[in-house]
Amino acid sequence: MVRAVRMDERRTHGSPGFLAMSMAVILADAVVIVHLLFVAFVVAGGFLLARWPRLAWLHLPAAAWGAFIEFSGGICPLTPLENHLRVIGGGSAYGGDFIERILLPILYPGYLTLPIQQVLGGVVVGVNLVAYALVFRAWRRQTRLRQAQSTRRSSS
Repeated sequence: MVRAVRMDERRTHGSPGFLAMSMAVILADAVVIVHLLFVAFVVAGGFLLARWPRLAWLHLPAAAWGAFIEFSGGICPLTPLENHLRVIGGGSAYGGDFIERILLPILYPGYLTLPIQQVLGGVVVGVNLVAYALVFRAWRRQTRLRQAQSTRRSSS
């Protein structure tokens, strides 16, 4: 179990405070990676439907959630969770390791305003409309091809 530790508690190897803080930082990094993968799935997951059509049952709610968060100017619940874990880990919400320098600016750019979030929401919707249109077109083409083949078989 991760417990909150005071900032002045010594970080020594083997101490309960050190282990709890280290685990919190690892969990915070994991949350950032999951968050980034979720964002990628929201934006581009529709293109996976050509290969795995049933994925739509996961992708449609994810894309709707992503668009809602962007249009409303809200924040994903993963953001406060990640920040909380970083504070428990003895740091601030943003520090200097690879994940914090490289991945966090992708998820949380400093210039993000409500109008920019709304444009990003439009990008999510637009990209997914294109993806679903392409998948639907491919599905329709395959259906027509199967129908033509079955018609030929039944007529011969």
